[in-house]
Amino acid sequence: MGIGIWQALIVLLIIVLLFGTKRLRNIGSDLGSAIKGFKKSVNDDSETKPQEKTNDQVEHQQQSAATRTDHKDQ
Repeated sequence: MGIGIWQALIVLLIIVLLFGTKRLRNIGSDLGSAIKGFKKSVNDDSETKPQEKTNDQVEHQQQSAATRTDHKDQ
């Protein structure tokens, strides 16, 4: 049969009464942030995959990062 508009409104009202609007707002915000982070990580992975780094490039980046941290310590 399916859920009608009145049944959906009653369910929504019960959920609001159980959890409160503040908690529902926080849950929605947390869920939105999680989805945004997930999309960002998926996009970052798809951008870096076609540009597979060679071992020489990785070693060069590690050496330059180590050099930068050594200079900061001094």
